[in-house]
Amino acid sequence: MRLPLFTELEHEFKEYNFTKFSKDLMAGLTVTAVALPLALAFGVSSGADAASGLITAIVAGLIISFFSGGFYQISGPTGAMAAILMSIIAQYKMQGVFVATLIAGILLLIAGILHLGRITSFIPAPVITGFTSGIAIIIALGQVDNFFGVYSQGTTALGKVFSYTKLGFSPDTATLCTGLFVILLMVFYPKKWNNIVPGSLLGIILATGGSLLLNLDIKTVGEIPQTLLPAERLHFAGITWEHIEGVFSPAVSIAMLCMIESLLCGASAGRMAGKAMNSDQELIAQGIGNIILPFFGGIPATAAIARTSVAIKSGAQTRLTGIIHAIGLLIAMFVLSPVMSKIPLAALAGVLIVTAFKMNEWSAIKYMFKHKMKGPVLKYLITMIATVALDLTTAILIGVLLGLFLFVIRSAAIQIAVEEVDPLRIGKEGTDVKSWCVVYVTGPMFFMTADSIKKKLEGLSNREVVILSLRGVPMADITSVGIIMDFCKEAKENGKSVLFSSVQPSVMKIFEQSGLVEAAGEEAFYFSVDKVLLELL
Repeated sequence: MRLPLFTELEHEFKEYNFTKFSKDLMAGLTVTAVALPLALAFGVSSGADAASGLITAIVAGLIISFFSGGFYQISGPTGAMAAILMSIIAQYKMQGVFVATLIAGILLLIAGILHLGRITSFIPAPVITGFTSGIAIIIALGQVDNFFGVYSQGTTALGKVFSYTKLGFSPDTATLCTGLFVILLMVFYPKKWNNIVPGSLLGIILATGGSLLLNLDIKTVGEIPQTLLPAERLHFAGITWEHIEGVFSPAVSIAMLCMIESLLCGASAGRMAGKAMNSDQELIAQGIGNIILPFFGGIPATAAIARTSVAIKSGAQTRLTGIIHAIGLLIAMFVLSPVMSKIPLAALAGVLIVTAFKMNEWSAIKYMFKHKMKGPVLKYLITMIATVALDLTTAILIGVLLGLFLFVIRSAAIQIAVEEVDPLRIGKEGTDVKSWCVVYVTGPMFFMTADSIKKKLEGLSNREVVILSLRGVPMADITSVGIIMDFCKEAKENGKSVLFSSVQPSVMKIFEQSGLVEAAGEEAFYFSVDKVLLELL
């Protein structure tokens, strides 16, 4: 049996020629220019170093691109991971990050094998938007030290910010000016020039050049090893039960975040490229990549929408684009390491602050608030706050549970209208039906609406004939059925009739299982109210 990946590769490279390769080459080099500053910045922001970010982009570009579920997906380090990695490094150092990445990779691989690629469809859109905004805030807060040239303590972004009240906050002028320069350049940089030279890359080049010319005394990236096998990487001997037990929870967060980012990126990119992504294969690719990465000293990788969109817009034809971008970064590591080591951390902080701002789904946020959508706004705000104040896994869980709770509350809305029977409707003028009525029920009949049903039926005890029209009832549970059975029993004892019309098949099944059909009699069920009246009058 052929694996889906081999079938996809065969289709992807069918009629592949030099023209397509040249497009892949140019797209790959363009993505390299975009990915280089981001790889360095995300490596530093995670609490590791620039070399870790660069190695992650190279290894992920080679491995994940090959196994990817979509030829356009470009993977590497992302800012979203910084929120998790900072806390792991604070407690378990880099070895903890490596073990957590390995565990996350295994979980992702299992998720792909179990065909869980559609799991993100169960997460409400406002929750994902709030989650993204929360991560953006964490990224921005995590750059305060490097941007202002100050020092903080703490294991979380909020903890670091609060530590300034004890440690003091005295910004370094040269550092602050360097960071502001990069931000202003990226904000006012013409978009059409980005296709030639990315604003982030130009900002870092100019900031580094200015720092060297002016001999500024500010913190820099530091030495970048010219190797894919640095001294600090995962060894099998370093995998201990203590590490596994300690980092398992954040490893789950890493896996969930990788799953969400990669699948959402693929869904968006698939629409741009006109070809849907194989979600399960993408999870397998992310799993394989993250299992291998720590053995090269890398941090968690995931698909990145910025780099992926650049690849598509640059004319990517196949997954060679991602592989070429990785080779480009590898060459940069060996050729430009001496220069990259001089990059000011403030410049990378500026890049990350702008990136964090752009991460927010501003159109979706504006839409929710402009149209005063209380439910979505509440889910957005609570998820965002939980992401910043708590951990990412808890934030998603809170957002999903809130969404379910609000859904249940909305589902509890049931409409029950009682109408008198009009004999003129069926041409039976003069017929005495004063004690007859039709009860139109719209909405689910379950434990949360059972009390409303009971109160309405209690007010109909003096009616000779009650017709329950249930066309608008999509479901019923044993609680609501029990109330109707009691009403039918009481009516029968008093010589009155309870009839049913327009019962949905799913509701009828519950009626049969519970014994209501047997108790009321099959003759009590009709196709419509008109059928009832025509037969009885």
